[in-house]
Amino acid sequence: MKLSTLFRLDLRTLILLLAIGSALLTLLNVFYASYQAQHRLLLHSTLEANRVYATKLAEVTNHFFRTAWQQLAYSTGQVRDRLDDPARLQQATQDLLYQSDNFNAVAVVSKYGKILAAAPFEQHKALRLDTEGHKAILRRRAPLISQPYLSADNRLVVTLSYPLLDSAGEYQGYLGADIFLTEANVLNLLLGQHYYQDGSYLYVVDSEKHLIYHPDNTRLGEQIEGNPVIDSVLLGNSGEQRLLNSQGLDMLAGFAPVPLSGWGVVAQRPTAATLSELNAKMRGIFIGILPLTLLTLPCIWLLAALISRPLWQLARHAQHMDSPEVPQQIRRIRSWYFEARQLRQAMLNGIGLLHEKITQLNIDSLTDPMTGLLNRRGLQTMLDRLGDDTAFAVIALDIDHFKAINDSQGHAAGDEVIRFLARMMQENSRDSDILCRSGGEEFVMLLPEVTLAVASQVAERLRRHVAHSTPPFVDSLTISLGVTHHAARGPAVRQSLKIADAALYQAKQAGRNRVMVSPDGEHFKSVVS
Repeated sequence: MKLSTLFRLDLRTLILLLAIGSALLTLLNVFYASYQAQHRLLLHSTLEANRVYATKLAEVTNHFFRTAWQQLAYSTGQVRDRLDDPARLQQATQDLLYQSDNFNAVAVVSKYGKILAAAPFEQHKALRLDTEGHKAILRRRAPLISQPYLSADNRLVVTLSYPLLDSAGEYQGYLGADIFLTEANVLNLLLGQHYYQDGSYLYVVDSEKHLIYHPDNTRLGEQIEGNPVIDSVLLGNSGEQRLLNSQGLDMLAGFAPVPLSGWGVVAQRPTAATLSELNAKMRGIFIGILPLTLLTLPCIWLLAALISRPLWQLARHAQHMDSPEVPQQIRRIRSWYFEARQLRQAMLNGIGLLHEKITQLNIDSLTDPMTGLLNRRGLQTMLDRLGDDTAFAVIALDIDHFKAINDSQGHAAGDEVIRFLARMMQENSRDSDILCRSGGEEFVMLLPEVTLAVASQVAERLRRHVAHSTPPFVDSLTISLGVTHHAARGPAVRQSLKIADAALYQAKQAGRNRVMVSPDGEHFKSVVS
């Protein structure tokens, strides 16, 4: 056989090349398009999660400072009457220090800058009253949070102060409480607990761009320059941004300010860590598709001489295999011989497998693997589907004293309790209700076309069923719930979720194991069964 005949570019070869090329390119196009869509969704979800987390921690930190000031304000009433009695003044100072874990040291300072009492007593040697922070306190004569500074024993310290006024309103000095940013206290606990075990981490900067909290303690006090996220958060902005950090790493950052102290909280995750799971799943899809592709191509080669017109039609449609109409169009092709029918079926199977894999990937990305409920990304997807024209009720709930269950029974028992609550939620909801595990022991229920009154009844019924159930590993289980309603064409959905969270917080504050209803986030009503 002549080489010219063997490699002749005839119709059969052209049809073969067209079919093979179109099939491969279409598969690659669908694969690439799916990857890009999931890539964008994953980055957006991670940025949003970090922004929400940074905002939550900033709000909690700001609340801590406000509460600490209230504690100092109350204590000034006891301290100012004992300024002339060193023993009683020292006792009052110790009482303030040990009544909570808020502070590491407490001192009473006169208006002349002299320490009148301190607790712990030995701590007064380490206090530095020559810092700009303490000088500013004496000048301002008002409640103040100092800039972080190094004490005499090289501790990174923040001082909260409250003025001492006598009965005539004359300034007598101030009551100061020191927080050691690297040691045990409530503030360090708030900033140090990071619940995302996915490579994320948190850091805090003061108004001068110094690191005052960071997982790497060796970097504390380091001044960060050239970071747009830090520049923005110190201007009082909150938001999200992808950037290269000071170490040159690609990061997905969310940030929020702490208004009372002028600090900025930044939660971020490496982009590479965010995309690693997606890359692994896409590789699995590719490997799953590859055998079928390798089996289909020899069939096309063998049948090319007999399927000129049907093959041309199949090749034409193969260029648009990602279109939902293509399977039906391929079925309408007149396959008047056995081989054409087989090839048509093989392409339909290939399209079905590809769509099935992609659908499974979408489902996995929206579902919490432990409970089978929606995750945060799934919740956002369902909110987008509901749209602005749909009214729905929101129920936010979590497990009371869940940390105690984990501490006493272990995390495996805690996981079983979470699964148990998920089943109870499914048993006490409609098929149209949207159930989500928003994180840890926290859950959200969306009840479309349900009034606030009906949602309150649903929440109370679920609370009673859980309270009277027999959960695994624990003798009893209770939950707290917050309920609100989102009206059609009403305020932003995010506001409704915040109102439900606020109602849940009120339920916790009121003693747990109860349902708290709020239509607006300002007025709260407990549901009594």
